[in-house]
Amino acid sequence: MTNRNRLIALTVTLLVILLGAIALDNLLPALRMAPAIALPDLAQNYVTVFLGIFIEAAPFLLLGVIVSGLIAVFVTADDIARFVPRNKILATVMGALLGMIFPVCECGVVPVVRRLYQKGFPISAGVAFLLGGPVLNPIVIASTWAAFGIGPIFWSRIGFTLLIAVGVGMVFLAQPNVIKVLRPLTLAPLARGGAERGVDLIPVSEVQVETFARRLQRAFGVAADEFFDMGRYLIAGALLAALLQTFVPQSALVAIGAGPLTSVLALSALAFVLSVCSTVDAFLALSFVNTFTAGAIVAFLVFGPMVDIKSSLMFLGVFRRRVVVYLILLPLLAGLAVGLFVNFNLAW
Repeated sequence: MTNRNRLIALTVTLLVILLGAIALDNLLPALRMAPAIALPDLAQNYVTVFLGIFIEAAPFLLLGVIVSGLIAVFVTADDIARFVPRNKILATVMGALLGMIFPVCECGVVPVVRRLYQKGFPISAGVAFLLGGPVLNPIVIASTWAAFGIGPIFWSRIGFTLLIAVGVGMVFLAQPNVIKVLRPLTLAPLARGGAERGVDLIPVSEVQVETFARRLQRAFGVAADEFFDMGRYLIAGALLAALLQTFVPQSALVAIGAGPLTSVLALSALAFVLSVCSTVDAFLALSFVNTFTAGAIVAFLVFGPMVDIKSSLMFLGVFRRRVVVYLILLPLLAGLAVGLFVNFNLAW
């Protein structure tokens, strides 16, 4: 498939999603008024929740794959080597703060990390970016400030996210063998051979004479391939999240929101299930302030952007399954510890 065909396919897919959402929004009232063909309430809720999650996440995935495509074409392994500190600890800290340069949410960060790994990015720095980038970026920082102001919740979200992202990233310093961490496809050009797309396989002499427009076209071609490759994980995650949201009553979680331990467990589970984008989750957390403890709110804001259902499935496109388990459990346990620490030691 040529770059032009990839771009056409991507454009058509996005238009179909947009038009389908608009059509469904107009058809649902008619379906409710027609008893012979009316959908059950649960089915209507399921479709609505799925579309809400997917349509919210798809633009950020698109942003992420565009950044990934630009990295693939315009950034070399030598650039990464010059940019990343030689000290492994400093490199991990830099990875956690990379969201200030690449402001992507938990959906968009995954394809960016995969592309960075293909350029020689350190494993620990990539993990730190994967967990910290969805919060430690200008967009999410601004939305958190708008929701909570400059106060304890604001600083706790930023500080604990940085601490956990760097901490989990440093755990991976113990495993320098990338073959045991990353999937084989992550270590090579993606999707049926980079030679077909000219990614990283063009001779230097040709790269030097290649026009900027041609390179930009190749970058968007790579982005189109990545969108379809990572999109399947996003769709599967959104379907599963919608299923849980439809059949697991949230009232059962809210009912246990007063306890210092149960509240943290409840909101952490809710963050995982809801799969809300990190750019807007602060406003959702604000609605829980009068129901849940402060530690639960902090755990929701810290753990939710790091790991949820859709991002967990997207991890499988980059890391080996055993590593994905660690990427879920370590942030979860750290988020629970942060929530309990706030509830038992800090009085706000």
